[in-house]
Amino acid sequence: MHEITFYIAMIWMTALMLICIAMVIRTRSGMVRILAFDALTLVLVALLILYSLTTDSSYYLDAALMLSLVSFISTVVAARYYSERKVF
Repeated sequence: MHEITFYIAMIWMTALMLICIAMVIRTRSGMVRILAFDALTLVLVALLILYSLTTDSSYYLDAALMLSLVSFISTVVAARYYSERKVF
């Protein structure tokens, strides 16, 4: 891939991350905050993968995988707690 593509993707992901942070801060609904936080972690995973590709280091891929697993579990638990007021 070309370097310009990586820079455009990094700028785009950074802009998306700022939008997600604004959504987490500004919304009043709990479910929208949960979804915005999930989107924020997905954008962070994408940034980690892009950074891993630019530095040719696989450690960032491991971190992205762990972050996505923790994000999925926490989103499921938070959504279930928000809807039913119990985790299990």
